[in-house]
Amino acid sequence: MKFLQVIGEWINTHFSNEDAIYLILLLGVTVLVLVTLGGYLAPVLTGLVVAFLLQGLVAFLENRHVPRGLAVSGSFMLFVGGVLALVFIVVPLLWQQVQSLIELLPRIAALLQTGLQDLAARFPEHVTPEQISALLDQGAREIGNLSASVVETAFSQVFSVFGLLIYLVLTPIAVFFFLKDKDQLLAWVRSLVPFERPMLSAVAVEMNEQLGNYVRGKFIEILIVGATTFVSFTLLGLNYAALLGVLVGISVLIPFVGAALVTLPVFAVAVIQFGWSWDLGIVMIVYAVIQFLDGNVLVPLLFSEVVDLHPITIIVAVLAFGGLWGVWGVFFAIPLATLIKAIYKAWPRSPGPAAQGREADGVDAGEEQPAA
Repeated sequence: MKFLQVIGEWINTHFSNEDAIYLILLLGVTVLVLVTLGGYLAPVLTGLVVAFLLQGLVAFLENRHVPRGLAVSGSFMLFVGGVLALVFIVVPLLWQQVQSLIELLPRIAALLQTGLQDLAARFPEHVTPEQISALLDQGAREIGNLSASVVETAFSQVFSVFGLLIYLVLTPIAVFFFLKDKDQLLAWVRSLVPFERPMLSAVAVEMNEQLGNYVRGKFIEILIVGATTFVSFTLLGLNYAALLGVLVGISVLIPFVGAALVTLPVFAVAVIQFGWSWDLGIVMIVYAVIQFLDGNVLVPLLFSEVVDLHPITIIVAVLAFGGLWGVWGVFFAIPLATLIKAIYKAWPRSPGPAAQGREADGVDAGEEQPAA
């Protein structure tokens, strides 16, 4: 009975507020829909994310006294123009560089083999030729399995004609109507929750600021870092500058880990092209400067409104939500972690019966003391 009493007090303390119950139900339904129907609703969810990105531009134009209809149309046309430029200009250039890099893989493997053999010759007591051969064979098998998996996934999910057509048709339509009918959609969402909703309102206001700042800031960060890397590597004469620029830009989606992983292809391309020379050192110094400025200048400027999270919290959020929802989970890992933190801060905590009794005794004692 004592155990049941403790459980009952805990439930009364944390779930006695109607607002909290509605929040739990809303989060549960949202997670259930994403887990069960997320793959089918991906074009619409992508349109929702893009519309959220463009809403900042729409609001900016409206603040400059541009009619909402014209602001929505202009923002939508900017989105369509960006997609067309990506499809007809950026993608062919990247594909050309990917093909060229694939043709260079045998040379990279040969160089790696030569370097490992030299290492075995210099330190025979630590590294043997048999260990080198086993390592190379294992690496070749892993790369082959990874390449086959990547190609299969790409052609089955990304490059399928039907899937591509669905995205090209449904995502722009979803973007347009999310922008055009934003007020009506928000009014419909508000009709699903109680009129008096202080906790929901507090969480919604905080997350609207956090999410808007994060998503738009992350998108700007990708463009700036990717473009800066591309221009820098082009000026240095480094091959595959466009491909490396895209990789470095995308790497900012994964805090801490992304920058470390993308260093490997940058170093590999530079050492193949320049060898162990000053040119290699200059490339790596420039790359290090870009990473330093991104982490210490650009990120603080873009994400000044985002609630600070401990690095361990960020890594756990990236791993957890990335495992659940893939790329989108990684992209929204920090906002989702911030949402959990905002809910924890706003969660109503009514004191249990024991605490209420202590408070009542304290009040009575405090009232009796002056009378005495």
